[in-house]
Amino acid sequence: MAGYAHLQVAQHGGIVVARLHRPEQRNALSPKLIAELTDFARTHRTRSDLRAVVLAGAPDFFSAGADLDSAGASAAEPPTLLQLRELVAAGPDMCQAWEDIEVPTIVAIEGWCVGGACALALACDFRICGAGGRMRLPEVPLGINMSWRSLPRLATLVGPARAKRFTMFGEFADAPTMLDWGMVDAVVEAGGAEAAAMEWARRLEALPPLPIRMTKEAINATANANHHATSYMDRDQFLLTFLSGDFREGTQAFFDKRKPDFKGN
Repeated sequence: MAGYAHLQVAQHGGIVVARLHRPEQRNALSPKLIAELTDFARTHRTRSDLRAVVLAGAPDFFSAGADLDSAGASAAEPPTLLQLRELVAAGPDMCQAWEDIEVPTIVAIEGWCVGGACALALACDFRICGAGGRMRLPEVPLGINMSWRSLPRLATLVGPARAKRFTMFGEFADAPTMLDWGMVDAVVEAGGAEAAAMEWARRLEALPPLPIRMTKEAINATANANHHATSYMDRDQFLLTFLSGDFREGTQAFFDKRKPDFKGN
């Protein structure tokens, strides 16, 4: 399989397992890992020998979300807005690439699944969660817009009120709550998410491959028909809030461990 730095890939018959592997950073999504995940998805999008793809993290955590340390990498000159707009396309492009994989995709979630990692999981077909799994979108309480075209996917899964609640408050949803809301498809004992995901993948592997792909395409076309129309501006909204005083206040308050004082500027 392709040699990635932060993504371990193995094939078992018609099933490919991709595993996030930045343990020292709790699998935070660095630009390099985002690029590798995007390349993997595009490389495997139409492979006729595949029946399912499983995406996993570490045994006790999936991912801490976007890597804030690497996101601020130094440059010779400050990027222009046009260059920033190109840079922030990486996250939504990654999620779209995973959504576009023709075979079913199954995410095995243990422990934290935060921010961009949550957006990635929402772009896949099925989510299997260990009993200790928790999802969170922390962006809005930090003063920034939740992007990566994740909000239409979330609203489609859980409905508008729960999508607003989950996004606006930025609080963790535990495994029973996620199952009740429809954010995950099964909850298993802690540490058992990947084994359960592999069992789902084996069941899919035994089914006729052509109608499985057709079914996924048809259902996605129905459920996601308005997703692009309602989220195509979210990276520009992200840039607007990224440059705001409230975002600076929110992040500073987070590091100072105090309550932020937002002004709407």
